[in-house]
Amino acid sequence: QVRLVESGGGLVQPGGSLRLSCAVSGNQFNIGSLAWYRQAPGKERELVARITEGITRYSDSVLGRFTISRDFAADGASSVVNLEMRNLGPEDTALYLCNAAGVRLLRGRDFWGQGTQVTVSS
Repeated sequence: QVRLVESGGGLVQPGGSLRLSCAVSGNQFNIGSLAWYRQAPGKERELVARITEGITRYSDSVLGRFTISRDFAADGASSVVNLEMRNLGPEDTALYLCNAAGVRLLRGRDFWGQGTQVTVSS
């Protein structure tokens, strides 16, 4: 199994920065892609950024402002997926969710965290 716990959300002024983190526990060998999604009230869930074996992809709406990265613990038994967000605007206000796509023994399974709220407002 895989467990995801997000942190780092909060209230930030327009133009500000925020760093989200997602603690990933479970068998790292069976985790393929890790991604950040977001969902604003009344809108569909949107893929923000994904990292797969070090290769990153971003939605057009955050390209150049957001950076996704993954850090492994020294023993390789866990990892953290970070989302650095810069030049935030009100349109970035949403619940941000961490997602893990299973491979190998967990192939075809998706795992989700509870989410962390980001609010951009003056």
